[in-house]
Amino acid sequence: MTRKQTRLTLILSGLALLGLAVGLVLFALRDSIVFFYTPSEMIAKNIAPGTRVRLGGLVEKGSLVKGDDGLVTFRVTDMTKTMNVTYKGLLPDLFREGQGVVAEGSAAGDGSFKADSVLAKHDEKYMPKEIVDKLKAQGEWKPEAGG
Repeated sequence: MTRKQTRLTLILSGLALLGLAVGLVLFALRDSIVFFYTPSEMIAKNIAPGTRVRLGGLVEKGSLVKGDDGLVTFRVTDMTKTMNVTYKGLLPDLFREGQGVVAEGSAAGDGSFKADSVLAKHDEKYMPKEIVDKLKAQGEWKPEAGG
């Protein structure tokens, strides 16, 4: 084998190994790459209790209950399924019923979600693309509500 052939073989072998490594990393992270899960996805995937994830959707109207001890409960919906969320702390100023929200935390054993941080939409026009697509597919989309 000539020097040129040996060099080419090493380069191709290195690229093959790099491709394999990238493929294995992406395979291992396939569920972690998602920005957030909707309630329907959380229920369908049967996320194990204690698993850290993000839950996104709309805060269901009439579901917000604030306790004296700082405990807040509300329901997040994707217009198909609904999930109860508990959170202890101060909510963002833009948090309100009927608006988009992403809660970070873990799934609880009873099918609810225990959030340790809550992110509200950042202005009057923003709504996560995944929620907009879901609402459009269900015929519930109101363009003045976000986009």
